[in-house]
Amino acid sequence: MDHTNPFDVGWLDPNLAPVLLAIIVLAVAGTTVLFGCGVVAYLRRRSQRYLLITVVLGLLVGRSITGLGTVFGLVPMTVHHLVEHSFDFTIAVLVLYAVYRSGSDADRTGFESEGD
Repeated sequence: MDHTNPFDVGWLDPNLAPVLLAIIVLAVAGTTVLFGCGVVAYLRRRSQRYLLITVVLGLLVGRSITGLGTVFGLVPMTVHHLVEHSFDFTIAVLVLYAVYRSGSDADRTGFESEGD
């Protein structure tokens, strides 16, 4: 798989290539901006919850970049599926953990600090 032109890969309809490329480029840009906002928020709050969300946003950036690499033929489809589905699972686990940790004050255990 040595393609470098997204309009010339076998699995992608040439008519849909510009649409797919535009969507993935927007996803990379959007998730990168969100990740930057997450880093700023984490640096201000310094809590584990903000760190978890920032990590999730970073994984979304990596997921989008993997998709872009696949469109350009730099990432084989098998690697694409392994990386993206692993990221999906990790994102789901981290978001559920962040939600679990954000219970009411009565539900909190001794594991958390006052500012968390």
